Amino acid sequence: MPNTICKLLSGACLIIYTVCIAEDAIPGGIHHSFLSVGGKTVIIGEDGKAQWEYQPGARDGFVLPNGNLLLAFSDRVEEVTRAKQVVFSYRRSGDNSEIATTQRLYNGNTLVTELGPRARLLEVDPHGAVVLQFSVQPETDNAHMQSPSARQLRNGNYLVSHLLAFAVKEYAPDGRVISVLRTDLPELGGRPADNWPFTAIRLDNGNTLVSLTHGRRVVEFSPSGAIAWQVTNEDVGGQFNDVCGAQRLANGNTVAGNHHGVSSGVWLVEVTRERKVVWTCSNPLAAEVHHFQILTTNGKSEPGMPLK
Repeated sequence: MPNTICKLLSGACLIIYTVCIAEDAIPGGIHHSFLSVGGKTVIIGEDGKAQWEYQPGARDGFVLPNGNLLLAFSDRVEEVTRAKQVVFSYRRSGDNSEIATTQRLYNGNTLVTELGPRARLLEVDPHGAVVLQFSVQPETDNAHMQSPSARQLRNGNYLVSHLLAFAVKEYAPDGRVISVLRTDLPELGGRPADNWPFTAIRLDNGNTLVSLTHGRRVVEFSPSGAIAWQVTNEDVGGQFNDVCGAQRLANGNTVAGNHHGVSSGVWLVEVTRERKVVWTCSNPLAAEVHHFQILTTNGKSEPGMPLK
């Protein structure tokens, strides 16, 4: 048997083997199945085993209601079946250098974020034709750092994170900036804290949940831009490092994903509203998380990251 690490979680001593019998596989605890994209593109079951794997290096992704997966790679977006048949694809335009994120929209179109000299958001129809596009304002020429996440809102606008601008901007479909949430607030340590925004999700209560990469925290902002709630690296015992993915679960808990490892080997951390850590995942299959989607909790389906 490999060497073991003993962790204290929910009052119990959990044994984590290096082959990764992770916390979510311990009887009586919290069990999640989830999609992880980053180091690997994989669906991990509640037992901690890979249920489905695909080409590594995806940067964003969702399990769609039909069971297919919508995945963004640096050079393309594709919808792929569980049998790994590509049924939709869009290739990056030649005048940009990266694709960052994707999302299947209410109208059946697909949102694509292209980064580079012509940083822009696109809506692509099911046949691969661009039916809407507009430029975004990332405030940098560094393509890789322009925008790691974009999501359409229920009002038809788009919520876009801009790392080096320290800003989450809401855009109208004509490209106008409707509002801006600042992540370099003095109460968050200002710009020296490197609170670069990665994932930004509009919640049912109208607030916006934002993961702040190098700031090693997740913050919920009110519509006015004030801090409504946050969880810091100190709150989770130093288990945050380059927080990229984030998700608010149906029970109100928040899950955050690390793109870079920590000494404990933790890649995903779940906390309650009171900032209590109730689940972590050290599974190497989930290493280097960019984005993730929690699919089930103890056998019950999660809403995932629905449009808000």
